[in-house]
Amino acid sequence: MVQEPTNIVIELLREMRLDIAQFKSEMRTDIADVKSEMHSLRADVASDIATVQAEIRQTRKELSEQIVGLRRAVMEYHSSAIGHGALISEMEERLRRVHLKLPPKDAH
Repeated sequence: MVQEPTNIVIELLREMRLDIAQFKSEMRTDIADVKSEMHSLRADVASDIATVQAEIRQTRKELSEQIVGLRRAVMEYHSSAIGHGALISEMEERLRRVHLKLPPKDAH
């Protein structure tokens, strides 16, 4: 058997081939890990978005209820103020008639 002379270039190329194969294997593993993390992140983001949307709907509902209550309170206040205004106007008119010694309005 004849032994081939050692060629340093061939040895270096063989080592490089092994290094490249190992590097490719590590890269595949890293890529798979990144893909897995991306899927997990997508699921987390989707869950967070769903939660935020539910909170927004709840907040809108509560705000709508508050607006309805505020409108009701304003309408009641205005009705009361108008009613009091009418009563006060009638009383002022009566006082004016009494002060000026005019006959009551219903006497006409």
